[in-house]
Amino acid sequence: MEYVYAAMLLHKAGKEITEKTVSEVLTAAGVSADAVRVKALVASIAEVNIEEAIKAAPAMMAAAPATAAPAKKEEKAAEEEEEDESKKEEAAMEGLGSLFG
Repeated sequence: MEYVYAAMLLHKAGKEITEKTVSEVLTAAGVSADAVRVKALVASIAEVNIEEAIKAAPAMMAAAPATAAPAKKEEKAAEEEEEDESKKEEAAMEGLGSLFG
């Protein structure tokens, strides 16, 4: 994340986001900059309009919890289904036990 933060800081300061400037910001912050990661970051954001991405971020963040809630419901339903199956198996085993018992 510190690589992205460095790019955002440069953008906010109105500076060009290059491998050199990102590395300098990271070094100034006490982070040992990995040249490969810096290069990948600069290449990946070269075509991105950072202002639009920042404006879109709150909408994306608001949507994230909405997608997480159905997943929890599905997880709870799966757990309940497993419990029901377990109870059915136990009842079946009890029934078998009475045959031999």
